[in-house]
Amino acid sequence: MTFPKVSGSNLLRKKMTLPQDFQGELNLVFIPFERWHQSEVDSWIALAEELEKEYEGLVYYELPTLPNSGTLYKFLLNEGMRAGIPNPKTREHTITLYLNKTDFRAKLNLPDEDHIYILVVDRQGLEFFRARGPYSREGEAALRQFFGRSMKNVNPPCR
Repeated sequence: MTFPKVSGSNLLRKKMTLPQDFQGELNLVFIPFERWHQSEVDSWIALAEELEKEYEGLVYYELPTLPNSGTLYKFLLNEGMRAGIPNPKTREHTITLYLNKTDFRAKLNLPDEDHIYILVVDRQGLEFFRARGPYSREGEAALRQFFGRSMKNVNPPCR
């Protein structure tokens, strides 16, 4: 699977085009679709921060994925998120995507919006790992196994 070219702005108001603007050699990407999904993202953050310190070249991102709508809606939502996230690094790595969610999910073969998706992609958009839902010990083990294997190689194997 290849991550599609999409545009958004991070919470520092910097316009970004993904996947090319991802900063990591590999990027751990959390994709929530609903406000309540934030608790699922939050359940992974301690591990994401730990992995980012452990593996040089890894950067994690949150990509709140919302329906494309009016300018006022986007402004209010972005300002609300900014107000709730004081950490500059978190703001830099939270990139809000306003787009056709159905098309986006289809391009990534994400069957539903019932839970978050966790992807590992490179700057070209190649996907190497996928998980779904809140943190679990099994999910952590799979992610650690992937990074233990792939960060030793220039071209990590897909899942």
